[in-house]
Amino acid sequence: MVANVGDTMLALFRIEGRCYAIANACPHKGGPLGEGELKGHTVTCPWHGWTWDVRTGTNVRMPALKKVACFPLVEENGELFVELD
Repeated sequence: MVANVGDTMLALFRIEGRCYAIANACPHKGGPLGEGELKGHTVTCPWHGWTWDVRTGTNVRMPALKKVACFPLVEENGELFVELD
């Protein structure tokens, strides 16, 4: 799922009952991560196939690369609240 929070576009994922929020833009070329395929905790950018761990923002194949921004999420009464810097 993709959501706008203020001026920030987020990709949201629910995995095994836990929710994760990351920046929707892949650091490589800005591909929409919220439109990527999710397998386990890994989302694949639909533009160039770069893979990212939604828990940490780390590139799966090249961990030394710049991470995708991750944002803390809290779920209360069926609503999601995200903390932006």
